[in-house]
Amino acid sequence: MRSMAVSEKARAILDILGNLGLKVTLHRHEPVFTVEEARSLRGEIAGGHSKNLFLKDRKDNIFLVSAIEDAVVDLKSIHHQIGAKGRVSFGTPELLDEILGVKPGAVSPLGLVNDKAKRCRVVLDKAFFGHEHMNFHPLDNSLTVSIAPGDLLHFLKHTGHEPIILDF
Repeated sequence: MRSMAVSEKARAILDILGNLGLKVTLHRHEPVFTVEEARSLRGEIAGGHSKNLFLKDRKDNIFLVSAIEDAVVDLKSIHHQIGAKGRVSFGTPELLDEILGVKPGAVSPLGLVNDKAKRCRVVLDKAFFGHEHMNFHPLDNSLTVSIAPGDLLHFLKHTGHEPIILDF
């Protein structure tokens, strides 16, 4: 893993994961921006693959919803389950960069390391916990990190984020 050239942001995340004693596998691939583009990686990268939605409510509360890629996330009703103040909408790219330090296409729970003010609530799909590994971009959409569900929870605790776990 150390021999791969990675971005500074990805290197910082990988260092944090390593310092926490968490075992991850790093995969390099062409940049992917959507779930559809990422489907081309199936067979090469085992485990639960994610779709990540950066959302906000009308009171500017911020949510990161990480679900198994084929989960149906009903944006018209999810606000009831996550404690949002009214319906949610997608956050702007500027807000995404401000809160998680990433651009669209690289969104993942690993970006919560950049949410020092703890503005973002994280929502995880219960289905992830049926997989040996979960897959997320480490702030760079040309890389994927495979991480055990328990290790992701450890990482989130380290960042000060307690996840809401929902069954989509």
